[in-house]
Amino acid sequence: MKIGVLGSGMVGQTLAKGLAELGHDVRIGSREGTKLGPFSEATGIREGRFADVTAFSEVVVLAVKGDVAEGLVKELAGALAGKVVLDTCNPISGAPEGGMLPYFTAANESLIERLQRAAPDAKLVKWFNSVGSALMVKPALKGGTPSMFICGDDAAAKETASALAKELGWNVEDAGPARLGHAVEALCQLWCAFGFLKNDWAHAFAMLRP
Repeated sequence: MKIGVLGSGMVGQTLAKGLAELGHDVRIGSREGTKLGPFSEATGIREGRFADVTAFSEVVVLAVKGDVAEGLVKELAGALAGKVVLDTCNPISGAPEGGMLPYFTAANESLIERLQRAAPDAKLVKWFNSVGSALMVKPALKGGTPSMFICGDDAAAKETASALAKELGWNVEDAGPARLGHAVEALCQLWCAFGFLKNDWAHAFAMLRP
């Protein structure tokens, strides 16, 4: 697949590198298009501006900070129309308070719903928002294969999201439509709680059945 990763931070770099190593044609985007020279040289992954990377892509991975995601998606809405958009973002509004990451969304509201409204013709799926970048690609945990929880309104887009997550070494649990986004996004708060309170960042969630 032609996959564009929008975001120059560790999440974006990690997913871009992991997807490229799986054989996908990957480009990574930043607003300037010139931030990741050493990363591009080391990996062979071309960097471009957000708009150019979006135009290139069949699948877009959104890996920017939550507080800028809505504005970026609105800006790129036309280019994102008809495309699968894998949303890794969380609505984090500040520093942790007693181990709790504050969110700028309301209790039953989610960032993915805001993003879907900003780009109504895009096919958004919440994806890879509930684990740190160090474990995103081929996680090796004693407890077994962890679960990646996803949600979104387009069934075919969720099939694409599931296939890519499985390639990256995860089991996939479909939590339902985008209106369940607040529950999936809350998993980031729970995941981070163990890090802040116990200094334990090497963990992931798993769904267990009889």
